[in-house]
Amino acid sequence: MEKETTQIYGIRSVMEAIDSGESINRVFIQRGLTGASAYELMKTLKKKSIEISYVPVEKLNRLTPKNHQGVVATIAPIKFLSIDDLSEILETKKDSASILILDQLSDVRNFGGIVRTAECAAVDCIVIQSSGSAPVNGDTIKTSSGAVFNVPICKVGHIKDALFLLKQFEVPIYGASEKAEKTIYQTSFKKSQAIVMGSEDKGLSSSVINLCDHLIKIPMLGKIESLNVSVACGTILYEIVRQKNY
Repeated sequence: MEKETTQIYGIRSVMEAIDSGESINRVFIQRGLTGASAYELMKTLKKKSIEISYVPVEKLNRLTPKNHQGVVATIAPIKFLSIDDLSEILETKKDSASILILDQLSDVRNFGGIVRTAECAAVDCIVIQSSGSAPVNGDTIKTSSGAVFNVPICKVGHIKDALFLLKQFEVPIYGASEKAEKTIYQTSFKKSQAIVMGSEDKGLSSSVINLCDHLIKIPMLGKIESLNVSVACGTILYEIVRQKNY
């Protein structure tokens, strides 16, 4: 497992970290913080004997300039899966694996939004590249509403490593591209699949496109040529959910 330390902020993010069993080192809470969510968090922290420091809001503002909601915490290193862990998931899931691959997606907010949607859509693993990808930091965790703690994230040296592994397991690889002829509504997602989303500005790299088994697109009916990558990813994932469950 590769590890990366981080600081998290926001009531929901800290609660999700606790609920998912993350090791919380220390929590800073704004003095005089009120509200049902804040009360529930403090109650949970005391129950689990997690160290709390009540500090002035100025202290929290120095820790992070973001919207911390009066709560900042430090946690143990975030755990990432290895390529071998991904192999185990594919072996276990057989014909029902749902894998999401992000090809050098670098925007933190888009990444956080995608992780949140992936958790809601029961994605088994998100694959990112070690270099050129958005960092898994406090911003990502806050944007994902803590979903980072509930979805396995695999870091690989290159996206191709994951694609070659998927081919070994005969998992169909679908690349999201405006160049595709078929739409997601003309595509069957009844069994295992891997969806590959490209970066915000460049889309899928040509080397990744060459390794995809199919290219798919979302039909655009207006004048704008494409959706935001987070919205596009959510649209595709929930078409998969619809086909598999309804």
